[in-house]
Formats: sequence, C-alpha cells, structure tokens
Amino acid sequence: MENASQTVTFAIALAAGVGGHVLSRHLRVPSIVVLLASGVALGPDGLGWLAPDAMGHGLITFVSLGVAVILFEGAMGLDLRRLRAAADPIRRLVTWGALVTASGAALGVWWLMEWPVDRALLYGTLVIVTGPTVIGPLLRAVPVRRRLGTLLEAEGLLIDPVGAILAAVTLEIVVAGTPGSFASGAVGLVARLVFGAVAGVAIGWLLALLLRRRAIVGEGMESLVVLGGALLGYALCEEVLGESGILAVVVAGAAFGNIGRDRVPDVGEFQELLTLVLIGMLFVLLAADVRIADVTSLGWPGIAAVAFVAGVVRPLGVFLCTLGTEFTLREKLFVSWLGPRGVVAAAIASFTATAMDGAGIEGGRELRALVFLTIVLTVGVLGGGAPVVSRLLRVRDRGRDSIVILGVEELALTLGDVLRQTNDRIIFVDNNPEHCAAAERRGFAVVFGDALERRTEAQLRLERARAVIGLTPSALLNHHFVVEARDQFGVPELYVAADRESQVSERVAEHAEARVLFDRRKDVERWNVRLRHGMVEWRNLRFEPPPAEAGEPPAASSIGPDAFLILAVRRASDWAPMHRSWQPERGDTAIALVHVAEVEQAQQSLVAMGWQIDERVPEEKPAQAATG
Repeated sequence: MENASQTVTFAIALAAGVGGHVLSRHLRVPSIVVLLASGVALGPDGLGWLAPDAMGHGLITFVSLGVAVILFEGAMGLDLRRLRAAADPIRRLVTWGALVTASGAALGVWWLMEWPVDRALLYGTLVIVTGPTVIGPLLRAVPVRRRLGTLLEAEGLLIDPVGAILAAVTLEIVVAGTPGSFASGAVGLVARLVFGAVAGVAIGWLLALLLRRRAIVGEGMESLVVLGGALLGYALCEEVLGESGILAVVVAGAAFGNIGRDRVPDVGEFQELLTLVLIGMLFVLLAADVRIADVTSLGWPGIAAVAFVAGVVRPLGVFLCTLGTEFTLREKLFVSWLGPRGVVAAAIASFTATAMDGAGIEGGRELRALVFLTIVLTVGVLGGGAPVVSRLLRVRDRGRDSIVILGVEELALTLGDVLRQTNDRIIFVDNNPEHCAAAERRGFAVVFGDALERRTEAQLRLERARAVIGLTPSALLNHHFVVEARDQFGVPELYVAADRESQVSERVAEHAEARVLFDRRKDVERWNVRLRHGMVEWRNLRFEPPPAEAGEPPAASSIGPDAFLILAVRRASDWAPMHRSWQPERGDTAIALVHVAEVEQAQQSLVAMGWQIDERVPEEKPAQAATG
C-alpha cells in the first residue's frame, strides 16, 4: 500500500504541476500562485489526494535532484557578456546583500516573533534567495529596462547557491551547538564556495568538450548526456563536500552555456520542458507538505515579520549594494520592491525542518511555515503588484523599440544595415555560431539559439519587439517564428520571406497575417550566395509613377523576379522592409540589389514599375546609402 501511495502521489503531483502551468497562462498570473494553491487543495488539508509523507526520505532526494536540474537549466541562459555590464552591483548583491538579508531578517523575527536566536538565524539564511523561477516570468510580463532586468535575473540565479550554502552552514552550527562550531562553520562555508566553483567550471567544460565529440555522443542524445552529466556532477560534489553541489551545478550550467554555445540549442528545449515539469511538481509537493494550521498559527507577528523583510531589509540591502552605480533612484526602488522567493527557498526550508526534527530541535514546522508565508506574500503581493509599481516608477522600457530578425546570413545582414536608420534596436537570432559571430563583428546584438525555444524567446524579449522578420531560406521556419511572436507576445508587425518556387508559402504567410518580404517572392538562398560572392550592385531608387498611357507594369514572368530585389523603402524619414503589399507613392525612395549579370534588364524592369535610378545619391552599399 505504501508503494501504491507513493506512485499515486507522484502521478498526481506531476499532473497538477503541468495543469498549474497551463492554468496560470490562461489566467495570466504567476504560475507559483496556482501551483501553491493546487498543492494545498490536493494535500492533507484539502482533498487528501497527495501524501508527501508517504514518499519518506525519497521526497528529499527527489527535491534535491529537481532543484539541481532547475538551477543548471537556468544557468545555461546566463550571458556572461551581459553580466559584465552590471558586474559590480550583482557581486555586491550576492555577497554583502546576502549578509544584510540574513542578519536583517533574523533580527526581525527575533524582535517581532520572539524566536530564539538560532531559529531566527536559520530563517534569515533561508530567505536570502530571491526565486529565479519567479523572477523570469515576472520580467516577461513587466518589460523593464534592460540593465534592470539583467540585474534581477542574475541576482535571482546566483544568490540561490549562496543562500543554500549559508543555510546549511548555519544549520550545522545550530545542530552542533558547541563554541567551536562557528569557526568550523566559517571554514566550511569558504571550502564549499571554492570547491563548488572549481568543480562547476570543470563539469561545464567537460560537458561542452564531450558534446563536441560527435563520434561519442550520438545524434539526438545530447540532452540525455548533459542531464546525466549535470546530475552526476551534483551528486559527486555532494558526496565529497555536502551542500557544495548546488553551487557546482549553477557554475557548470553557466560554463557550459558560454563555452559550449554552439551545442546549447541541442539540449535547450528538452531541459526547458523538464524544468517546467520539475518546478510544477516541486511546488505542488512542497505546498502539500505544509499544514495550514502551522501557517495560520503565526498570526499577525508572522505577517509583520515578512513585511519587515520586504519593506525594510530588502530596500536597505539594495541601496547599500547599488551605492555609486549608474542605477537611478526609481530603479533602486523597483529592485527593492521585487524580491520574490521561490522553489529553492521552499526546498531548503523543507530540508532544514526535517533536519531539525531529526536532531530533536524544536521549531522546524514553524520555520517552514514562515518561509512559505514569505513565498506567498512576496510573490502574490509584491510580484502581483510589479506591473503597477513599474508604471508608477517609470522603469519600463520605452514601448516596443526593437526589430528581431531570424536568420543571420548575407541578405539578412544587409537588411539589418538599412534598418539601423530606424533608431530601433536590431537583434538577430540564429543557431549557427559562425553566423552569430559575423553579426557581432558588424555591431549587431545577437542571440544564439533555437528561435522557437522559450529560453531564446526570453533573451530576445519579444514583448518589446515592434517587428519580427523571418528571413531564412526555410519558409516554414519563418512562418512558425512570426506566428509564435504574434500569438505569445503580440508583436504587431510580421514579415516573412516566402519561397519563390511555391505558392503555398505565400498563402501560409497571408493566413498568419504576415507581410511577404520584398517586391515579390524571392529565392533567399540565391541572394545570399550572390552577396557572399560579390555578384550584386546597389541602386538607390526614387518612385515616379509612369504616365497613364504607359499601361500596366510588365508581368513578373517577363521581368525576371530574381534579376533585382527591392530591399527597403523610405517614406519621409522612415525606413521599412519592402513587402508585397507596399503601395509606393511619388517621392518614396528605396534601396535595391541588382544581379551584376542582369543589370540592364533589372534597371529596365524597375523603370517600367515606376522606380527611377536616383542620381542625386551615389550608388553605395545600403549601410551607407541609407544615410543619404
């Protein structure tokens, strides 16, 4: 019967976790709110369908491994180049900020709840973490300035291992209860930090090296190898030095994500889905394991203690750690407001409560209950109020101000050069590292990865995009990308390159409410090759409608649709990608690419369509001509 109850508990938690993610998306609320409510409703205080106690010590093991996978996956998305821009405040937040939070929170519960010092210190270390599983979704819903988002995301991920290790060391000191325990705890803290960091770099480097050996790792097995390697590394670090594994997996994930950038797309989608499943299950199980009576027994002093942590301790730590930085007062206030706790805090609180019970130390249930109350209030109240607070403080990005281009080859880069003149931020996305490096050399912002993965979408910040352009040789990939941008992020302007050989791709584009790029369907790969080999000349055009007696422009079949390509058009001072539905007006200007072997034919065709060669501007490359 025990085995049956474990199986049922596991299966229900899995289903409830997945259902919670789906429901939260429909309700447009943070998933943690729905997951916590589901755990309480299905647990012993609700329907009684979930029995976390039935899993025994297996629950602790499952939670430990689940947290390791979640943190590894999150760390893979850390872009070290972005972190360097805010390195100083991030470093302060995860060091001095952690100490301010631990000491301030401990002081608060000691004063307001009259807890003993040892239990107060444990609570202080448990609420250091700020919940990366909650910060990410909140920032997608609240598009704040880029440096502000980078600071919050990095703090949420990097401070988790610091908080976990401090909590473990504090627990060891409390359990030992000897005069020398503090000194040994300090040594243990340093040892865990150093060992975890060094081991993490080694694990990440070895995984990146292994995945480059395609003869060893078969096609399609990348995700399993990385998952197995990360969990093995975590377990070995825990075996060598307890509580060092959590830092090791974070460092390993960051190292793998930056050293093995070319292989991240091979493992990203699987890891991301697994992480969502684990977050759902863990929140449901851990919420079911907390008794409502324990939470309500905390009373007003418990609420006052959480308010003190959020309203006094958090702002104090943020302002101290951002002194002398470029962050404005409004940005500091927003960072102070947004400090939600998440699954890592819940997991460590459960470990700590179990260890306290095993050592015969009182207060484990109350400690876990207060941590869960902290999670609920900081996510439900502070996280829920983040959209309003961001507007009041005016820290949101200035509307939609970016153009995202899928595909980094010659034609896309040429279009990007022209669109720089829009004053929008041009962002490229591609899963080819060589292509990405070429775009970076030309000064573009680049996101490396599979454009349809959630991690990549989050890095692109599509909620800030004014337009998305699908400009790969694959019409199907272009279509999927723009539809995802429209449906999930509400991007208003969609452009796709359609396959010249098929009418189907054009009908699909129209169904997706996307504009077909250029003056007509073009062979993207052919133009990439022409640009790559210098087989193209540039022309600056001005639209002068042909006289009425000239009749209709010649048909596409007689023009030769690949003799030229109208790349972009400008009306007044605004550049835009050329598309099939564009209705040119007198005075419009444009930039066209002309195949050198068909220059005369192309120019005759352009003139017949009403486009005149603009002799006032010398024929130059788009990046230069666009400024003319």
